[in-house]
Amino acid sequence: MNAARIILSILFITCMVWLWYPYFSQVDIVADEQTQAIAKPDYTAIELKQTAYDEQGKISHKVTAAKMELYQQLGFTFFEKPIFTLYNEQQTWRINADEATLYDDRQLVLEGNVKALNLIDNAMIDTITADSINVDIKLLTMQSEQPVVISGPNLKITGKGLEADLKTEVIKLINHTRTIYYDQ
Repeated sequence: MNAARIILSILFITCMVWLWYPYFSQVDIVADEQTQAIAKPDYTAIELKQTAYDEQGKISHKVTAAKMELYQQLGFTFFEKPIFTLYNEQQTWRINADEATLYDDRQLVLEGNVKALNLIDNAMIDTITADSINVDIKLLTMQSEQPVVISGPNLKITGKGLEADLKTEVIKLINHTRTIYYDQ
C-alpha cells in the first residue's frame, strides 16, 4: 500500500507541475515584452546637429553627435560620440566624449574619454580631461568625482574630483595630486 501511495503522489505532483508550468513561464514572457517596449527610443537621429537658445535669444549650446536617441517617457536623451559647445558671455567650452546622457534638458552626464576644451585664446586653462564629467547646462557648472587632468600652456594639474563654474571661471580640484609648471 505504501508503494501505491508513492506512485499516486508522484503521478499527482507530475500532473500539477504539467498543468501549472505554462502559468509560471507566461509571466516571464509578458515581463520581457514590457521591458522591450520601454527600452525603445521615441526618436532616433543620425549625424545630429542642433542649436539651443536661452530665454534672451542667445545661443546656449550646440550639439553634434554620431547618433542620438530620445527616450521621452523615461526622461532622457542618449548620445553617441557627442560634441557639446557651451556658450557663456566670457568663455566658450567644447566638450566631447564617447557617450553622453542628457536628463530634463539640463543635466548632462558625459562618459568615456571626456575632454573639455576652452575655446578662448590665451586662457590659463586649455583642457580638462576625465573619464566622466557631469555638466549643468543651465548653470554652466561641471562636476566630476573621477581622476582629472587640467592642462594649460604653462601647467598641468592632476587630481581626483572637480568642481567648475564656467560663468565665474573658477575651477576647483577636490583632491589635488600634482602640479607641473613649464618654463615659458
